[in-house]
Amino acid sequence: MTEQDLTADATAAHAAPQADALAQALAASQAEVEALRAELEETNRGVLALYAELDAQADNLRQATELKSRFLAYMSHEFRTPIGAIQSIARILQDRIDGPLTEEQEKQVRFIQTTSAEFADMVNDLLDLAKVEAGRIEVSPAWFEMVDVFSALRGMFKPVITNPDVLLVFEEPQNVPKLFSDDRKLAQILRNFISNALKFTQHGEIRVSARRISETSVQFAVADTGIGIAPEFHHAIFRDYSQIDSPIQKRLRGTGLGLSLSKRLAELLGGDVALESEAHKGSTFYVTIPISVPTATLPVSADNSAT
Repeated sequence: MTEQDLTADATAAHAAPQADALAQALAASQAEVEALRAELEETNRGVLALYAELDAQADNLRQATELKSRFLAYMSHEFRTPIGAIQSIARILQDRIDGPLTEEQEKQVRFIQTTSAEFADMVNDLLDLAKVEAGRIEVSPAWFEMVDVFSALRGMFKPVITNPDVLLVFEEPQNVPKLFSDDRKLAQILRNFISNALKFTQHGEIRVSARRISETSVQFAVADTGIGIAPEFHHAIFRDYSQIDSPIQKRLRGTGLGLSLSKRLAELLGGDVALESEAHKGSTFYVTIPISVPTATLPVSADNSAT
């Protein structure tokens, strides 16, 4: 055997253990890869199962929301007929078509009129809320002057304010240009703010104002000298069915939907609402909207039929 052969044998003998070690390392790595692959597949199955469960829960939630919206809309429509009948009869009695009323009877008729009007407002709020939740409420933007909205609101509330100790003041809009938005939705928000202020203001004034706060935004404020709202209640004031626990509140009826609906309407107009208030120091409710409503915020109604 030559020296070259001996060297080759020695090299082969030395390389054999290295090859075995490399093969073992590769086998171990492959086993680890297989284990990781199996773990990944199990994780993927778990994720898919979680997605399926979330989809099922989301579908159930959509169905529950749709049922609630349908119920609210149906109930609101069913209530409108008897409310209208009560209001019509009360007007007939108030006009004394069937004869004169005694002082006590007139007092009772006024109570019927006030109560039926409050009930009608509740029903309208429920119906509007159902439309918002179902995505069926429409925003119809057009150019309008804010002074015209203030004038309409002033005329609307003039016969409603029966407390001589409360003054409703509409300030001249400050640097407010023509707005391209839905004036009816904006008026509804302000009407809810003013109605809420009238409920909780026994004396003093309610001041309605509008001012331009940026190149693109206008802010409206309804400030009152009423009972105010403690800071711990601020977070819940715009939630559905939320009311403040106070002696005056306990004597008043309402669903607590007016402020919640106002927030949702403001969001439809591309804006938002806010509150500043302290207990016994009055409240100021704000709504800020863009001068021109963004087209991206306009909802596309999938069903334009009457709710």
